[in-house]
This record gives sequence, structure tokens and C-alpha cells, in this order.
Amino acid sequence: MDSRSYGTGRRKEASARVWISSGSGKVVVNNKSAEIYFGRECLLHLVKQPLIATNTIDQFDVFCTVRGSGKPSQAGAVRHGISRALNEASGSFRAVLKANGFLTRDSRAVERKKYGRKKARKSFQFSKR
Repeated sequence: MDSRSYGTGRRKEASARVWISSGSGKVVVNNKSAEIYFGRECLLHLVKQPLIATNTIDQFDVFCTVRGSGKPSQAGAVRHGISRALNEASGSFRAVLKANGFLTRDSRAVERKKYGRKKARKSFQFSKR
């Protein structure tokens, strides 16, 4: 593996730029540790899923910058970015990452509001008389 590998991750409106390098398993998000930045254990677990699946949790240091959307979407974007960076670092991880669905970009996003409606799908109250 070369010194650093890069991966871009996206989820909803969030986008993450992720660099991985050989190290001790430290995860840094926007110059803060992941525990402090995300705060919730479930989001931290989401971020570390690709590293756990490939048994590289203590082999790589992760540095990433993420912006847009909210914390859960940002965690999803970081997970996607880590997966792509691991795939770039070593092709042997691809089968495991693909099988777990980590390389697939989650395409779900907010539906746009349509004209003549209150929200994307909500309409005005119907009155027969």
C-alpha cells in the first residue's frame, strides 16, 4: 500500500473527503476525534463498519473532512468514503465491502416540492361541497 489512499463519500446532501494511511486506528473528522464529533455510539459504529468488516480497525488512521446535511447523513458519507479509500488501498477488500453494500452510494434524498401542493406530496384538503 502507498502512503495514503483517498475516497469521496456521499449521502443525501453530505459529502466527505476521506484519507486513510497506515496507523493505529485513529479516526479524525473535521479536526476532532470521531467520538467527540459524532457524539452518538450508533453513528460511531456506522463510521467504523468498513474497517470492522475488513479486519483493519487497528491498521489504518482515518482523516476526513465532511460538510452538508446532518450528523447521521455525514456518518453515512464518511462510511462510504472509508469504503472507497479501502478499495483503492487494496483490491482484496473489494469483495467484502461489496458484499456488505458499503461501496453502493445510498441514493435516497429529499423529494422536491411540486407546484400546486403544500409539500412534496401533501395536497390541500379536498372539499366536495
